[in-house]
Amino acid sequence: MTSSKTPGYQEKSVLPEIAVDAEIDDEPAADPTQLRGKRGLVYLAICLVLIGLNLRTVFSSFSAVLPEITSDAGLPGWSLVVLTTVPVTLLGVFAPLAPILARRFGAERVLLGAMAVLTAGLLLRPLEVAGAGHLPTLLAGTAACGAAIALCNVLLPGVVKRDFPHRLGLMGGLYTTAICASAALGAGFTYPVFTATGHWTSALWFWAVPAAVVLLLFLPLAIRQPSVKHQAVHGGANVWRSAVAWQVTMFMVLQAMMSFSVFAWMAPILRDRGIDGSTAGLIVSVSIVLQMLGSLFAPALATRFKDQRIINMVVALMTGGGFALTIFGPTELIWIWTGLNGLGQGSLTAVALTMIMVRTRDSHTAAHLSGMMQGVGYGVGSVGTLLVGQLHQATGGFEAAGILFLVVGSLAAFFGYRAGRDRFV
Repeated sequence: MTSSKTPGYQEKSVLPEIAVDAEIDDEPAADPTQLRGKRGLVYLAICLVLIGLNLRTVFSSFSAVLPEITSDAGLPGWSLVVLTTVPVTLLGVFAPLAPILARRFGAERVLLGAMAVLTAGLLLRPLEVAGAGHLPTLLAGTAACGAAIALCNVLLPGVVKRDFPHRLGLMGGLYTTAICASAALGAGFTYPVFTATGHWTSALWFWAVPAAVVLLLFLPLAIRQPSVKHQAVHGGANVWRSAVAWQVTMFMVLQAMMSFSVFAWMAPILRDRGIDGSTAGLIVSVSIVLQMLGSLFAPALATRFKDQRIINMVVALMTGGGFALTIFGPTELIWIWTGLNGLGQGSLTAVALTMIMVRTRDSHTAAHLSGMMQGVGYGVGSVGTLLVGQLHQATGGFEAAGILFLVVGSLAAFFGYRAGRDRFV
């Protein structure tokens, strides 16, 4: 590899998470959020970061008390597989709807509605239905959360780019850090809340509080935005017919399989190995913090070169290997195995998103590739949590899942090599 940058559009893009605008095809172009001076801009920034801080707690909080939920609620084995898979699947299913809703109602109102649905879902899932137990509300609440998070995932980056064009570095760092911190908080604090209250329902209800606070904070700002209807005018390359786009998308699929399996199954894996719930939550939380470090440094390293084959392969193998060692390696070194997985996963997610920028020549194509990656990546990537759950049900342990992620990591390295070549969609 050489250290010269590829000329073109991707030179402008340092933070891929905020460089892709879901409203890029809108006509007329979406106006910036109407604010009242600099204080209004600061208020908007706080709201957007706080929204990001609520986008992953639903995944990591459930897994932190999964044994307690299973025991107390008497959940059948199939339901655990569904509850860990459905929210990730819905990230892909609802992603294409976000730009359509934004054209009709405005991005701010859609974000407000998504936060209302997220709050309702978090309140709903611990409820008990007379004669039916907890399962119906767990399923309905979890599905609502997944749909809401999908809308936020798509629209937040565009709003950040539109309203903070001269502060993309700062807002990008705050926004991406908030999302990672969300998963870490869910993993680290759910079990202590369970210990303090004595019931898993309280531990899950706890996460509705920050979501409701953000909903109330964002409400006055969102409802005063003018309603303007937009039409879609498509530009850029047809990503669905591009071999490069499919290679990048498969890279995203495989990283999503591992990423959401960490949120859904890492804590149960650690507890299955004899680690107590509080320590398991702390280990997962630290691993996610290390993901934050990987996500900060990997894109800058990847964009220094014309191709990203080597870095894509290395971080994919780190992630799959770290996951497998968490299952097979000696527990005395469990912090090392989970740390390796955390650094690898954070870097892997970041470089997968970086492919959006470095494999496209214009912002329209980048936005379409991002939509393809999210729709297919999350939709198919949810198979990872499904397979882990099915293998656990079939074998009674996680050893088969360890082998699975060695295979997934190797496949991610292969598609990362293909996606990392200096070619364009």
